Amino acid sequence: MSQSNTWVGEKRDTGNPRCFALCLCVSVLSLVFFAGCEAERRKSDAELGLNPQQIAGRHIYDNYCDRCHAPYSARGRQGPSMKGVFQRQFLPMSGMPANDDRVLDIVRLGREKMPGFSQVLNQQQISDLLAYLHTL
Repeated sequence: MSQSNTWVGEKRDTGNPRCFALCLCVSVLSLVFFAGCEAERRKSDAELGLNPQQIAGRHIYDNYCDRCHAPYSARGRQGPSMKGVFQRQFLPMSGMPANDDRVLDIVRLGREKMPGFSQVLNQQQISDLLAYLHTL
């Protein structure tokens, strides 16, 4: 005689079908959402081939710029992405020429919603930041 965990005529509890459906939907939506992310592992300074000035500029970028400007994504945050900023002929929002002089002015003086950093960063830090921006 075999023993069973259920009694004769007793229904086996297979779980709540509504709960299962909800969990399945949440799982599928989570997969779709995270598959669309551009999340990548952050590359090291060495992997990017940065020189000491560019490394210093990257640290400044991380501390002051990254909260509003995505460095490697084509998708911006509050401000436009900095990906390829010097590879374009014009800056994305202002239409000004994409050169050191214009970007230097924007960093120092600010523009529209962006604050100026002339009171926060010294000239060497701004030069380091520009060197890093050229690597994006």
